[in-house]
Amino acid sequence: MKFFYYLLIPALIFSGCQRQQKLDIQRIEGKQITIDEKLSDEKNIDKFISPYRDSLQIQMNEILAYNPQELSKLSDLPETNIGNFMADLCYKIGNQKFNEISHQNLDFVLFNFGGIRASIPRGDVKVRNAFEVMPFENEMVVVKLSYDKMQDLLQYLASNDKAHPVSYSLRLEIKGDQISTVKINGKTLENRPYYVLTSDYLQNGGDHMTFFQDPLELYALNYKIRDAILDELSLIDTIQANLDGRIVRIEN
Repeated sequence: MKFFYYLLIPALIFSGCQRQQKLDIQRIEGKQITIDEKLSDEKNIDKFISPYRDSLQIQMNEILAYNPQELSKLSDLPETNIGNFMADLCYKIGNQKFNEISHQNLDFVLFNFGGIRASIPRGDVKVRNAFEVMPFENEMVVVKLSYDKMQDLLQYLASNDKAHPVSYSLRLEIKGDQISTVKINGKTLENRPYYVLTSDYLQNGGDHMTFFQDPLELYALNYKIRDAILDELSLIDTIQANLDGRIVRIEN
């Protein structure tokens, strides 16, 4: 396979007096350079970066935990085992950090289906798996949502057929495109604000989750979601993640 890059060389001329010079582009010349197996390696550059590359490979291959089953977001159900795993560990770690700065507790966690970028295979779980699942630099934030925005959030989940990750503290039953039952920490929905942990990307309206924008209060935890995954994996011996019916869809 051949690749090409083009080297553009502008030809400049100087005009004006010595105190103030003006540069004018007279022409642009291009040169095509083929990048293929005939292009020789730069030995000095490879020698320079080799120790850093080898060190990075060792770090990325460090084993953190064991996974007894594949965790994947490929499912016909409104929840996935990898989504449950990620939302629950962020609820656990995020609630600790949120409580430290606010003396309040989270109500639940909500992420987006598309934010999970890879599966976690069965077997040894390595550092690289966390980077594959969450390659972005997204950080955890907590929003205080009004009751009206909570209604918008629930309607979004009802009308959107993707398995968006939610923590175990949120239980929904959906009939058609309407919410029929809501339980948050075992209680029915109340006319009050709720504290929801999400990502900074979604808080800015990503994936059409506009209900996260302009919250009553916003707390930045300054903690990456990927770091939360790494920290949790370093604390446990074996991953436990299952489908538990936290979101159930009932066809009309």
